[in-house]
Amino acid sequence: MFKKILIANRGEIAVRIMATSADLGVKTVAVHSTQDAASLHVRTATQAVDLGDGPAANNYLNHTKIIQAALESGAEAIHPGYGFLSENAEFAAAVEAAGLAFIGPSALAISTMGEKVAARAVAIAAGVPLAPGSNGVIEDASVITAFGEEHGYPLLVKASAGGGGRGMRRIDSAEEAPAAFDAAVREATAAFGNGDVYLERYLTAARHVEVQVFADAHGNAVYLGDRDCSVQRRHQKLIEESPAPGLSDELRAAMGEAAVALAREVDYRGAGTVEFMVEGEKFYFLEMNTRIQVEHPVTEAVLGLDLVAEQLRVAAGEPLSVNTSAVAPRGAAIEARINAESVAGGRFVPSPGPVTSLRIPSGPGLRFDGGYASGDTVLPFYDSLIGKLIAWAPTREMAIERLQRGLAELSIEGIPTTIPAAQLVLAHSDFRAVKMNTLWLESTVTFPAEEETAAHDGAEDEGEPLTRQDVEVGGRYYSIPYFSEAVVGAGATVATAAPAPVTGAPATPSGRGRGGARRGKGGVFDGSLKAPMQGTIVKINVEAGQPVSAGEVLFVLEAMKMENPITAPVDGLIGEVSAQLGQSLAAGTVLATLHAVEVAA
Repeated sequence: MFKKILIANRGEIAVRIMATSADLGVKTVAVHSTQDAASLHVRTATQAVDLGDGPAANNYLNHTKIIQAALESGAEAIHPGYGFLSENAEFAAAVEAAGLAFIGPSALAISTMGEKVAARAVAIAAGVPLAPGSNGVIEDASVITAFGEEHGYPLLVKASAGGGGRGMRRIDSAEEAPAAFDAAVREATAAFGNGDVYLERYLTAARHVEVQVFADAHGNAVYLGDRDCSVQRRHQKLIEESPAPGLSDELRAAMGEAAVALAREVDYRGAGTVEFMVEGEKFYFLEMNTRIQVEHPVTEAVLGLDLVAEQLRVAAGEPLSVNTSAVAPRGAAIEARINAESVAGGRFVPSPGPVTSLRIPSGPGLRFDGGYASGDTVLPFYDSLIGKLIAWAPTREMAIERLQRGLAELSIEGIPTTIPAAQLVLAHSDFRAVKMNTLWLESTVTFPAEEETAAHDGAEDEGEPLTRQDVEVGGRYYSIPYFSEAVVGAGATVATAAPAPVTGAPATPSGRGRGGARRGKGGVFDGSLKAPMQGTIVKINVEAGQPVSAGEVLFVLEAMKMENPITAPVDGLIGEVSAQLGQSLAAGTVLATLHAVEVAA
């Protein structure tokens, strides 16, 4: 076993790895950006190394700095956690070239399974079923429309190099193809440095079920149960559970065996997750994540295993402690991800800020994996995950009730969180009856809009600009949030930025014709277009002197893994454009000036 490891990550997963390392007597080295110097993972580690200021590219994604920190601190291995460099083949190869152990699979396995097009080829070779899709990377929107004519809609454009919903767009018609293709390529490039995308048929009534696999250097490859991750918003998971409920023994075994076959096909080593879409008794390969998953605690709970400890053993050259598949689960476990997001009206708007108080529930069967404590700040530069609350019980029904109790006791003050969303899901009759799929949360669950003021910590009293509008689409009512005066300048009353896509969760049906949007307290638009939140400019659609219409998208701002279009509040003429592509900026930064033009009635 290693004596010291460096953890190339931050937040909850870094703290989680440190806990297991302490159990095994392994010292830990934290790395951090200058902004993260006071973070919990830095305070928890044996020692810490400051990787410098600036965006993640300068620190958490800087191969050279991280490897140098490992060598100078005396670490023998690097654990990448998840996110950041965890599925970066170049980094894994550089770690091993420096004489260090990479706590994960080989660079070849990462690159093969990380490129979704290549992974589909591996699945074919391993005999794993696939949903209809493109034969490789697609170059333009014409491929999408041709595929749609043959296979029908909806379709899904997906980033070949990534996951977690980044670089992914649903397409319901040929008319949507060009914009969706451009957005997917842009987001994939920004997130992964690779704009390659591919296409596949979108299964609208499928569940998302994944299988945990593990392999060592001694020829052992096993599957360690499955998890259901169907409760998602914008392709990002909210609730996960193990075992996946309602599956036949035959289907469960077939998926497990397919996952192991896939792992063996690429000579896999370490922890991995093979994700499937399940419809009835049929399953289709989705992707393989070549790292530990966010939701790994539910597997640990039902199997009595420490998966991070298994990772360390395998990376140190030791065999797995479990060398047979299909270990029978004990009871059921459910996990709720707790993110710094406002869920009022189903918007899930990123809401970073200080955690003034955090109180963790206690009692049998509850576990909280967190990356923050009272007094810490959720920074806008990184993922919004605060932590995860996990409940185990002898039955699924008891686990649901136990998690509900834990969520009621979990208190996080200072910022809005996804706790209300998790409570709503767990109480829903569909969830309890296992009648959910990957579209269920956004198409069925109704989030009360009246939580809006409370979720924003009295924003209305302070003149904070969040407003909303409801529209009817296909017989359902959807909430379109947007920002008002504080976004465009002091005292303005017009809307300028939508923090969530129109295809978000439905508003309350009673919202039709409500006309209850909050109005600003100011007067005339002052001509300044400002960033509504901290983020990075990923698209600029205008230039100086260009005429624009009210509602036209002028900029796209990426904040905490979400794209936020910034629109023109009025008809007018663009003056100076001060924003630059790729620029990271603070909330309130002026992006451009807009000279309003009055339109005749």
